[in-house]
Amino acid sequence: MYVLDVIHLGDSNRAKIESQMASTSSFCLLAALLALISWQQAIASDPSPLQDFCVADMHSPVRVNGFPCLNPMDVNADHFFKAAMLDKPKNTKDSKFGSNVTLINVMQLPGLNTLGISIARIDYAPLGENPPHTHPRATEIFTVLEGTLYVGFVTSNQNNMNKLFSKVLNKGDVFVFPVGLIHFQFNPNPHQPAVAIAALSSQNPGVITIANAVFGSTPPISDDVLAKAFQVEKGTIDWLQAQFWENNHY
Repeated sequence: MYVLDVIHLGDSNRAKIESQMASTSSFCLLAALLALISWQQAIASDPSPLQDFCVADMHSPVRVNGFPCLNPMDVNADHFFKAAMLDKPKNTKDSKFGSNVTLINVMQLPGLNTLGISIARIDYAPLGENPPHTHPRATEIFTVLEGTLYVGFVTSNQNNMNKLFSKVLNKGDVFVFPVGLIHFQFNPNPHQPAVAIAALSSQNPGVITIANAVFGSTPPISDDVLAKAFQVEKGTIDWLQAQFWENNHY
């Protein structure tokens, strides 16, 4: 009946209805596109696997975001195993920071490829710290195995305020560092070491140690730029850039 009514309408009314239908279609298409974009942002981390596993083929000449898959017929249990000795204390004496991060990611364990997870053991000397840093591709869930740690993260530039969320953690406590945010851990005990385990939501979370990146980049950032940014004299920047900025990740 509706079709018959449309047939009898004048050209003006028919054009109006067609215009409304086109507008509705455009709105639905836009809504679907926005939903797709939101969904992509929600999973904007490591992609989900499309098969049981995709063991990283480290020798493949193919370049992809991650690593190409080894032939499943060539995969064995050792691709999912590493004698990492994460139960053993690590050396913190050679670090200026008094810490040692032992990371197990896809580079050490090929079976992690496409699975979106990695793990690290962090050892802290008395008064040692894991200095302010960020993981550009991973959220971190962190638990203290031994000792006490002061930990925290700082929010992005929201409402002209970088808010610090911090907590003193004891053995068995858990804390979360959201993806991409600057965070740190410090052992306030001058006599006892501390140990923690961290799980990260990426096969290759990456790490940017803030001081190293700002003052130890290659080539160095112009001291004019940094003096302006930190509101200090260029001599101070030159002194900071002359320091040896070490990596505590092994």
